[in-house]
Amino acid sequence: MTAGSPPALPARWDPLVRRFLDDPAALEPVVRRFGTPVHLVFPEVFVGNLHRLRSVLDSTPAGYRICYAHKVNRSRALVRTAAAQGIAVDVASPEELESARAAGFADSSIEVTGPKGETFLRALAGTGVTVNVDNQWELETLARLADPAAPVPVLLRVSGFAGSQPSRFGIPVPAVDRALEILAGHRDRLTFHGLGFHLDTADIAERVRAVDTCLVLLEQACARDLMPSVLDIGGGLRQVFTDDAARFDDYVHRLRESLTGRGHRMAWGTGTFGYQVDAAGVRGTPVFHKYANTVAAADMLAEILASPLEGQGGRSVARVAADNLFDIWLEPGKALADHAGITVAGVEFVKEAADGSLLAHLDLGRDTVTPADQEVMVDPLLLPGPQPAPAGDPTGVFLAGRLCLERDLVTTRTVWLPWLPRPGDLVVFPNTAGYNMDLSAASAAMHRTPEKVAIDFRDGAFRATPDADYRPPALSAGLSEVS
Repeated sequence: MTAGSPPALPARWDPLVRRFLDDPAALEPVVRRFGTPVHLVFPEVFVGNLHRLRSVLDSTPAGYRICYAHKVNRSRALVRTAAAQGIAVDVASPEELESARAAGFADSSIEVTGPKGETFLRALAGTGVTVNVDNQWELETLARLADPAAPVPVLLRVSGFAGSQPSRFGIPVPAVDRALEILAGHRDRLTFHGLGFHLDTADIAERVRAVDTCLVLLEQACARDLMPSVLDIGGGLRQVFTDDAARFDDYVHRLRESLTGRGHRMAWGTGTFGYQVDAAGVRGTPVFHKYANTVAAADMLAEILASPLEGQGGRSVARVAADNLFDIWLEPGKALADHAGITVAGVEFVKEAADGSLLAHLDLGRDTVTPADQEVMVDPLLLPGPQPAPAGDPTGVFLAGRLCLERDLVTTRTVWLPWLPRPGDLVVFPNTAGYNMDLSAASAAMHRTPEKVAIDFRDGAFRATPDADYRPPALSAGLSEVS
């Protein structure tokens, strides 16, 4: 960065996505056909992410099973791509179960996680779908519903590990013994596969402690002749949003300074991004902390699997799993969708607020590109519309949404764009496939839900297909020819 340059948060862009955006002959027909706002998903990027995770797992001595966490995105193209690549799938609702089946997953390749009511459990019994049990009530209900002619395969989700935050999910460690007792008493109806956990943290040491605890519990299961075969380490592998960690840190530093009244004002109104601001300075944890991650999912997974286990003589997680004939299961969602989707919005108009702030109004709402409690902490790309890009200096604006709500600011931080946006220009938000497209999309004021379109590169050209109509090519090694 140069002295005096405006603060910036350069986004990381997948090479395939960036090539698509840099090619007017590729992007412009999509915008003409589908309009804006529009979500674009890139199945080939998804496959590249899967390839990297598989490479890590293939280098270890343990067997494994990758389950794509369907809840990360409703895209039919992505779930069909997962099925075509021969992995399993993790679903969390009857609707996701139906979507997985329609995509080509056999019931034996489906795992159900999350809280489940009796109606859902009744529908699962006898299908061969693996049920990742969240609590003792679920386990007892399954034991009652199951038919000895078709035992239900189950995992137990464990929570409450020493040093971890409390979780609303899973069976507390002290209660696992009772769950094992139920399994032993209903071994004709329930087939116990093993134990698992899901921690919402990037702390490797915390995950390794959870593995150590689960191995002790698995020994207890073996003592009951339950014959476990699975150690499930969950998901939560991080995404990498930023292309320049130093500039990210510089932006956050200047943002904090601005909250104390120094430098350019960078926050809308009285917003503080979760910080506590008082006479002593700026303290606390911001709402955008995950955007600062620079460790790729494959590297994080490799570190977990190579970590020594204190309770196992210092042997690695992968080594202990292999020595005990445990397959390692995991449920990546964001890691597989990382950079596999973008969202394109149109600029409708630009206005000046009473305090002098510039607002560039877009044809989408905040909830379309980020969860309500998160700030978008990478800069979108501004592309010219019908008119060529003008010359000029970067301009700081707030991006405003289309809802008649004060809270509908797509960014509550100042974003510096290469020129003052004009009606018809395009604003492209990077890396929105991981939850952002679907988790809280607003439909207030009867605005239509943005369409999803799958983009792939075949025979030397980009092709756009409505998401529901996309069919993946035959199983391949995985990396795009332009990645």
